[in-house]
Amino acid sequence: MTFNIEEELKKLPASPGVYLMHNSHDEIIYVGKAVSLKNRVRQYFQSSRGKTAKIQQMVHNIAWFEYILTDSEMEALVLECNLIKEHRPKYNTMLVDDKSYPYIKVTIQEDFPRILFSRDMKKDKSRYYGPYTSAGAVKDTIELLHKLFRIRTCRRNLPADIGKARPCLNYHIKQCDAPCQGYISREEYRESVQKAMDFLGGNFEPIIRSLEEQMNACAERLDFETAVTYRELLNSVKHIAQKQKITDAAGNEDRDVIAMAREKQDAVVQVFFIRSGKMIGRDHCYLTIDEDETDGHVLGEFVKQFYAGTPAIPRELFLQHPVEDEELIASWLSGKRGQKVTLRTPVKGEKARLVELAARNARLVLDQDREKLKREEVRTTGAARQLAGLLGLTDCVRMEAYDISNISGVQSVGSMVVYENGRPKRSDYRKFRIRYVEGPNDYASMEEVLTRRFTHGLEERAAGGEGGGSFDRFPDLILMDGGKGQVGIAEGVLQKLGLSIPVCGMVKDDNHRTRGLYFHNREVPLDRHGESFQLITRIQDEAHRFAIEYHRNLRGKAQIHSVLDDIEGIGPVRRKALMRHFKTIEAIREASAEELAQAPQMNARSGQAVYEFFHTREKAKEDEAPAPSPEM
Repeated sequence: MTFNIEEELKKLPASPGVYLMHNSHDEIIYVGKAVSLKNRVRQYFQSSRGKTAKIQQMVHNIAWFEYILTDSEMEALVLECNLIKEHRPKYNTMLVDDKSYPYIKVTIQEDFPRILFSRDMKKDKSRYYGPYTSAGAVKDTIELLHKLFRIRTCRRNLPADIGKARPCLNYHIKQCDAPCQGYISREEYRESVQKAMDFLGGNFEPIIRSLEEQMNACAERLDFETAVTYRELLNSVKHIAQKQKITDAAGNEDRDVIAMAREKQDAVVQVFFIRSGKMIGRDHCYLTIDEDETDGHVLGEFVKQFYAGTPAIPRELFLQHPVEDEELIASWLSGKRGQKVTLRTPVKGEKARLVELAARNARLVLDQDREKLKREEVRTTGAARQLAGLLGLTDCVRMEAYDISNISGVQSVGSMVVYENGRPKRSDYRKFRIRYVEGPNDYASMEEVLTRRFTHGLEERAAGGEGGGSFDRFPDLILMDGGKGQVGIAEGVLQKLGLSIPVCGMVKDDNHRTRGLYFHNREVPLDRHGESFQLITRIQDEAHRFAIEYHRNLRGKAQIHSVLDDIEGIGPVRRKALMRHFKTIEAIREASAEELAQAPQMNARSGQAVYEFFHTREKAKEDEAPAPSPEM
């Protein structure tokens, strides 16, 4: 499916947000933020004048892009940081380096808490507010809180150090009540801290009114210098008072935010993934629905299908609408997670606005990408359903394909690739190094791979139950890169293990192109222009690529293997020392045990080991060599 950049540029909204650039391998190579996505993204594809070489190279590698809408540039900046840290795009290296956002930290675990500037969040029982986008504004606000509420700035261990030293300068300039001297009780001091925390929690009006009153009073007294100071502090307070819906650092929870947009028989569900209070990514799914279905029914069906296939279940789900069978679904999810999972439908406040933001992104996808999503659905899940119908199966949600790769039987390896809903699931791919088969025997190698794969699966099911391991999920269909022979091998392995899984082979023509499927002792023809044929071809190519890649890596490692690596007691240091001293393997072979022992990093024992290795092995070769022919 092609991505027409010129056409997609025309669809960009003039709204703030974050954009993600992908290369042809579907890797995220750049993440950026914009006040106007329309203006910012289009700039990359205009004249190269003024662009750095790095940006020009990045643009050259862009295959497609996507974007996430936000309510403000500040939210876009915070989201950009989270996505960069999560995906580490190639062309964002300069931005990733030690970049972090400031927090305000309140040490509530202390008897006399402090308010501090922090660049990270730790599990130290303190309360954190943020992240904020302006370090200067955070420092000004902390300074303001110290002045208004007389919060201490010292590091003294209170109450243990009360009275051990004189009060600091802040006491004398009336910016601290000197708890270090016992001049204020613990209860009174913590009451002041609570007022400061109320402000940080969003109750700004009392502080803003107080600053405005003091600023106006100073102006009336013609004390304009002090009035300017209060005005600057007031601006700082207003700056950090901007709300952030993308990040909920104070909550520090794992939650998914789910909302949808629908029109007639089409619906798009948008999911925001928030981990440890930060949004790290999103996904959207296209659904075909009946117009009469309620919103709650659609969302409920989505939740059941979506979380049935993923082990990553958060603590909370924020839903746009109440779902049907809410208690049942919550109980089911709690069982899968192993902890309580709560379903919520926020109606006001920041949580409701976060759901609204997800709904806006779902509407954007539905309006702009409806046809593309339909084509993608036909290409993936539609093709899988078509294949299931062709073979007479109930479904083909999960398919596994296998291939063997070797060169004349050397370094034989097997590959297992997994497709779910017509898409590759690379986290479930597996590699096998052939252990028990000598020579280029693809049938025996395939039998070993399948036996090991499904034996592992059965063991994991017996040990921890289904879903707890890496092999215990069995496929709905096994695809073999061959015809009757390969299918027979697979069916024999499954029969021995007591498993009943459909197996079909990919039958090739004289040009080694797939022409049909071998299933239930007959060849099932495939329409070369059909989606199921295209899916089979992609799976076959992927299994072949994965096996060859693994085999190539092993060959590369074998090529740098030294014969000295096979000698017990000779590690990398001694190997390098021997080669540096004797120059060649032949010189090492001809050296005596005494000469070897005198080399750098060597001793009598290691020298004897090297000597015996070469001479014992040469003697063994002579013993194995055939006797000369009488005629010679």
